[in-house]
Amino acid sequence: MSDQVIPAAERRPKPTNATAAKGRLEARMPVTLATFLRSTTPKTLLPLALVFGIAGCATQPQEWAEDEEKITAGIFLEPEERAVLPPGMELRPIYDKGLDLTKFMEGFRSLPYHDVAHFCTIGYGHLIKQARCNGTEPAEFRNGISEPRGSEILVSDMEQAQIAVQTKTKIPLTDGQYAALCDFVYNVGTGNFAKSTLLSVVNKQQLDRVPAQFRRWSKANGRVIKGLKIRNEKRIDLFFDGIGVPRALPEAEEMLPEIDIRVGETRQ
Repeated sequence: MSDQVIPAAERRPKPTNATAAKGRLEARMPVTLATFLRSTTPKTLLPLALVFGIAGCATQPQEWAEDEEKITAGIFLEPEERAVLPPGMELRPIYDKGLDLTKFMEGFRSLPYHDVAHFCTIGYGHLIKQARCNGTEPAEFRNGISEPRGSEILVSDMEQAQIAVQTKTKIPLTDGQYAALCDFVYNVGTGNFAKSTLLSVVNKQQLDRVPAQFRRWSKANGRVIKGLKIRNEKRIDLFFDGIGVPRALPEAEEMLPEIDIRVGETRQ
């Protein structure tokens, strides 16, 4: 190694992190701003660098999660006119075990996401709009919601399903029967429920036929969905909560065609 002494005029101080950051910023800034930065001390520069960095992050487009397993609840895909209960009839609440089924099958998401239809959704399957998320959603949803708030929204969303079950069924229902049918309507929509064989056999009190009718609703958008099959079995258990699921099914019910929840039941 040489012992030659480097003259003081030729010595170059090793750049600090702040100095390096200052140089990189100057290369991207207008001349007037670059001039200002050259006259700024490193201690002043660091906060500025942080400000510019944060501002840059804020301008990046937001990305929303995609969930191809989440099916838009049918209750949201119907005409906007809300059904109402007849005068004198009060809305029957859904007991906790019923709401727990809907929560379990829908799953909770605190931030907006896109479901299988690429609709902007949040919470327990709450549809924000029938379009992709684009940052124009209500501030409450853009910032994310808590689980308790998601539960409140679900209770509100379920009201149309409750009204449909209360007004379309003609027999007294247990808490489990009522909750299972409400979850079904939330999933497939009030129109599909109104013209279903399921509703018909319930009103005829042919309860031994109920399991097979629930199991038929296993398709969405033309394909069998595993989640729907699981959900139907849980509905059956809930429907017969406390009274026992019938063991034997009529032979005529065993080979019934499957139904697409987006199409509904068609009669031959």
